[in-house]
Amino acid sequence: MTRSTRPSSLTRHWTPRAIVFLVLAIIGLVGTWTYNVIAILQRNDFLGDWFNNGPAVSSLTTDLLIMAVAGCAFIVIEGRRLGMRHLWAYIVFSGLTAIAFTFPLFLANRERRLAELAIADRAEGMAPS
Repeated sequence: MTRSTRPSSLTRHWTPRAIVFLVLAIIGLVGTWTYNVIAILQRNDFLGDWFNNGPAVSSLTTDLLIMAVAGCAFIVIEGRRLGMRHLWAYIVFSGLTAIAFTFPLFLANRERRLAELAIADRAEGMAPS
């Protein structure tokens, strides 16, 4: 492949599954931050509203918190297994943006890494011994 026909690093390894996860990440970011901005503009007690609105909200809070912890553990374990870098950023930014953004973003980049490793394995298998 010549330099002009080789895919750039931005487009390389974007499988359909990776694109689905990227779209989910974007929806997660826009969906959560729409409400975060509304709460900020209205000067709401964000955490107070979250924790003090009854059992249904508490159930959802617990559900999401456990999912977030499990998701962060998966990011670290799976990311290390695949040799991915900057795993800490997904966890830090989940607190600054939303786990609904960072977890699908991790999954998109995981798919890209899996595609990259598959290509490397095929190339290694074709190398003369």
